[in-house]
Amino acid sequence: MSWQDYVDKQLLASKCVTQAAIAGHDGNVWAKSEGFNVNKEELAKVLTSFDDTSILTSSGVKLAGERYIYLSGDDKIIRAKRGKIGVHVMKTKQAMVVALYEDPIQPQQCALVVEKLGDYLVSCGY
Repeated sequence: MSWQDYVDKQLLASKCVTQAAIAGHDGNVWAKSEGFNVNKEELAKVLTSFDDTSILTSSGVKLAGERYIYLSGDDKIIRAKRGKIGVHVMKTKQAMVVALYEDPIQPQQCALVVEKLGDYLVSCGY
């Protein structure tokens, strides 16, 4: 399965994710949904924030030019929200899965899909 297939057939097809991307730890995008214009600098900043989430407390999470308010996170997960749009990011060994969801999708629904794919990628060495 290609990286784009993971985005299209796992994340977006679940109907619990409205936009998604998979990127390497260097910030390079491996695959993304159409119209989700995340860039390397934004993704690199999100990745460094896993080690120190206090960075996000003041600056928030910026993806595709939009700023989201940081809600919670740890060394593996980051959660943020702006209005009716939420963000769920999971870091794996070599990548990160970035997903946006909109109402009426509930945060737990998106989290379940993202973390299931993330756990699978970890089990495959990614």
